[in-house]
Amino acid sequence: MDIAINLILFIISLAVLLKAADWFIDAAERIGLSFGIAPFIIGVTIVSFGTSLPELATSIAAIYADSSEIIIGNIIGSNVANIALVIGVMAVVAKNVNIDNDIMHIDMPKLLASAALLWLILHDNNVSLFEAIISLVGILIFIAYSVSADRLLTKGKRPIVVWYDYLILIVGAVLVYFGAQFTIKFATAFAVQVGMPMKSIGLTLIAFGTSLPELVVSLQAVRKGKTGIAVGNVLGSNIFNSFLVLGVPRLFGKMVIPETIHDFTLPFMMILTLLFAFMCITRKISSWEGWMLLLMYVYFIVQVFM
Repeated sequence: MDIAINLILFIISLAVLLKAADWFIDAAERIGLSFGIAPFIIGVTIVSFGTSLPELATSIAAIYADSSEIIIGNIIGSNVANIALVIGVMAVVAKNVNIDNDIMHIDMPKLLASAALLWLILHDNNVSLFEAIISLVGILIFIAYSVSADRLLTKGKRPIVVWYDYLILIVGAVLVYFGAQFTIKFATAFAVQVGMPMKSIGLTLIAFGTSLPELVVSLQAVRKGKTGIAVGNVLGSNIFNSFLVLGVPRLFGKMVIPETIHDFTLPFMMILTLLFAFMCITRKISSWEGWMLLLMYVYFIVQVFM
């Protein structure tokens, strides 16, 4: 009975976390537009950060809950889920996913660089403060380059923001904080009761749950025929995961790095990232490639539990 209760409370906490992140994203997007920030910049910065907010919040909560081994599993598992699950589902539903030139020339090199830096930082099973700062500098460079790539909106195209938008932003941030705290609390309790290692919880349940915003955004983009935006969001989210979700929690305390990540999960993430880049060379991801990505995600989950 206790196992079922903890699982239900975990699902409820995760749902609150995801909904709060959705409120935060919407409010931040409107406020950003009101200041004249171009939609392209909002997409690769505010929206990508917003869809990575659950990963960041749960990782910081894991530090304070003395369950820091969840963090790396969350980063790797979320990056795998974003590519294999989110892009896979999108390709299957949309039949063909078209890739914008800007994504290939600007975002894809940054994605590969962020994955390579993550590999280098984790090779000695330790994340130092210096390496955390390097990660944060990396995300600042990414944001600065993205902002400099576009102009501000004209005043006529800027939405009017009222006090309610700022209230939603604050409420969303508060609920994200508490949602993350309780998500980690009940996930940890569930893991202990069923005998599941913490790193497996991060790689599977938490990683899948915190990747739901990317999945929802992608399916909405498919419905509107804007698959290129969804692909850019996934790339941006993975970059934020590798830089921000790794760097920020380390500022709050030391992180435990499971040595087993080098046996399968981290190499799998690197291979999947390279495969994704190779798929995008043709500027199109087909339906059968989407099915292949989904099968790779199933294989990943099975191997984690084995």
